[in-house]
Parts: sequence; C-alpha cells; structure tokens
Amino acid sequence: MVASQARRAPGRVNARFRHFIAIDWSGALGPRQKGIAIALCDLDGHAPQLLRSPSHKLWSREDVLTLLADRLPEDTLVGLDLGISLPFADAGAFFPGWDHSPADARALWAMVDTICAHDANLAVSSFVDHPELSAYFRRHGGREGVHFSLPGAMHGRGRMRVAEEAQARMGCRPYSNFNLVGAAQVGKSSLSGMRMLHRLTGRLPVWPIDPLPARGSVVTEIYTTLAAVAAGRSAGRAKITDTVALDAALAALDSPPAALPGPEIDDHSADALLTSAWLRLAAQREELWHPQELTPDLARREGWTFGAI
Repeated sequence: MVASQARRAPGRVNARFRHFIAIDWSGALGPRQKGIAIALCDLDGHAPQLLRSPSHKLWSREDVLTLLADRLPEDTLVGLDLGISLPFADAGAFFPGWDHSPADARALWAMVDTICAHDANLAVSSFVDHPELSAYFRRHGGREGVHFSLPGAMHGRGRMRVAEEAQARMGCRPYSNFNLVGAAQVGKSSLSGMRMLHRLTGRLPVWPIDPLPARGSVVTEIYTTLAAVAAGRSAGRAKITDTVALDAALAALDSPPAALPGPEIDDHSADALLTSAWLRLAAQREELWHPQELTPDLARREGWTFGAI
C-alpha cells in the first residue's frame, strides 16, 4: 500500500491497538471452510485487506488457531464473529437442572473441548448430540430439546445472553446460541469457537472474560451487523455482495476502498473487510469498553459483544 492511499483515523484518542483483524467464522463440518474470512487493517487508515491462509487454500479452523496463537501483528484487536459463551444470567446456569453445568465461560470452553476431543477440525458434533446436553439445543429434523426455552418464555427464539438482548435493542435480530437450525444460526460456530478459545488459554486474553490488558493483542466477540449499521446500512441489509456497496460502506467508516479484483464479493469476505475497518474506529470509543450492564460476574460467565450498548 503506497503512502498516498493511507489516512489517519479521525479523532484518534489513543494508540492502544495498532492492528485490527475481523474474522468471519464457521462451525460447518469439514477440514476447510468457505465461511471463514479474515481481514486486517492498521491504525494509520489503510484500506483493510483480506488475509490468505498459509496454504493459499480455504482457511481451516486450525489455521486460524495458529494465526491467533503465533502470527498476530503487534498490538492487534481481533474480533471473532461468534458467541464466546452461552446464556447464564437468565437461569443462573448454562444448563439449569444439570449437576455438571460449568461455573463460568472458561470452564464451559474446557468442557466443550473435552467432550469433543475426538471430533476432528474443532467440530462439535459430540457436544450437541450429547445424551444430556442435547436437551438444551434446537437441532435439525425438528428436534427441539425440552430445555431449549425456559418455562413461561414469551417467545420461541430460545435463551439469550444479556449482550444479545442489547443487540436486539439496537435493531439487530440475534439468535440464541442454543439454536443450531437455519442459515442465520450461530450455535455450532460459537461452540467450535469455544474449542479454539480454550486452546488459546494463557496465550491471548479474551475481553471481557479477561480484563483489558494495558498492552498486547486481545480477542473479543463481534457481531458484523453492528459494523454494517455503523456504516449506514440497516440490520436487514447488512449483507454485502458487490464491491460498489462495500466501498460505499467503507467510506462511511472513513476507510479507503478495498482493492478487489472484480465487482462481486462473497458476504463472508465483505463482513470481514467492513468489520475490521469498523473496529479501527470503535476501539477508540471508551463507552464501548464499559457497557452499563456488564458486571464482573456477567463478564466471566457470558462475556459480551463488543459494540453492543
């Protein structure tokens, strides 16, 4: 990128992070995923760029784990488009009524990874088909567990975290992480992401489950629709599949256009590019690091979606 294409992010109040990565994640079966896309931009305002996997093939979840563990640029804020935990606050437990329900998010990650130890490629089939845990999920084939919704629930969307209720108030349509059905479901991707996060323990802090450190790289949960809304699109029109629309959205975030080879782009890549540019601006907003509803107990159990207020 030549110097003439760079911009300074407007109103920069600090330089806590120097690089910004957005990862559109996937929980689909298989060794490599069409649904994984990764984009990187820097503090100086260059256009975001798509990163290629080390093999120059589709990304695998293991490739992403290696990137996060060993290959991040200095002081990177990494946004993962998945739920880093499950609902807890609504029932006082992840799995109410089950004696082995974990106490917090890190214990949940460890449990998911242990139960799925024999599932290749960080998949989670063993967890969602577990003879006791499956009762908490909505699965394919009309299989809705008896604990998918709490007794007396006013809707059939399943249990929500506090952060997801905040997303809904912002005009988004979040799905329960206990829902494994439909094109918009994020349950399997969230659970597979938890396996990866467990394996990053001690190597990369996860905000807000871990306090925000004074320096170094950090990973957090993102919801790409929030980036699209910040760029002037509605939640219902968050997905972008052409470069003209993408460049217009990037311009709204004070970013140069992405250097792409043709007029079309898949929505996973567009989500990653746009959200990395959004992270560059959003990371400087102090209020996004201090949501009013985010207590210490909620942080270690449910986590939070960066940008939800």
